[in-house]
Amino acid sequence: MPSSIRASGTSSALARAARRKPLGTFGAVIVLVLLVMAVFAERIAPHAYDETIRGARMKPPSTAYWLGTDNLGRDIWSRIVYGARVSVLVGFATVLLGTVVATAIGVSSGYVGGAYDLCVQRVVDAWMSFPYLVIILSVMAVLGPGLLNVVLSLALIIAATSSRVIRGATLAVAGQTYVEAAYATGCPHRRVIVRHILPNVMPTIIVLATISLGGVILAESALSFLGFGVPPPFPSWGAMLSGSGRTYMFRAPWMAIWPGVAISVAVFAFNMLGDALRDVLDPRLRGT
Repeated sequence: MPSSIRASGTSSALARAARRKPLGTFGAVIVLVLLVMAVFAERIAPHAYDETIRGARMKPPSTAYWLGTDNLGRDIWSRIVYGARVSVLVGFATVLLGTVVATAIGVSSGYVGGAYDLCVQRVVDAWMSFPYLVIILSVMAVLGPGLLNVVLSLALIIAATSSRVIRGATLAVAGQTYVEAAYATGCPHRRVIVRHILPNVMPTIIVLATISLGGVILAESALSFLGFGVPPPFPSWGAMLSGSGRTYMFRAPWMAIWPGVAISVAVFAFNMLGDALRDVLDPRLRGT
């Protein structure tokens, strides 16, 4: 097939998806913008995130400083751009790690069954019985603040919650006739899992991962707000809301408004994209 025909087919498919899911498309555009900001922060931001501009303390938004400056004379727009790198890195790393662990637990539990499934699910039930914030704060109190520790603590929550859904999808796939036919032809268990179970469970995994991104970014912002996130001076949207953002909220409200707007827009974008992917990939929702 010529490349021009493939390109036209891809563009028409994207156009149909944009018409059917406008909010999902809008969310995808915002996610793409966040990725560009995270990757090219040094080129997009006019100043370094820790650069103190002389004579520019708590300047309101203007043409010189698009989002104003903070109490130390740092450009808020530059710090928002660099903060996108933190949010994107924590979000994708956490979801990747948590989804891999959840897939291993859910698929193995649903496929093997028996006593193994019973023991694993009771451990998951016990883990999910604790409030999420208590678990995260306990892990962060033991490990201390830091980017890696934030990812590990949030990935534990993602792994526990997503494994239940993946297990249910695995049980539904394992009972299909084509899986029984694979057993009848003498396929080993590894081949059945790789060739039949995982490809049919993958839409569920993708939807879970995409929907979890918004919650992870919100959780990272909450941890940074409480002082358990990425340590200063590297900017985090949650940390920008805390401390000086609260102290100078009435004198310089833009110091708290713009980080809050960035968190809200990022969470909204990932949620809309996740909902659109769920409608597209879930076979029960494709006809609606």
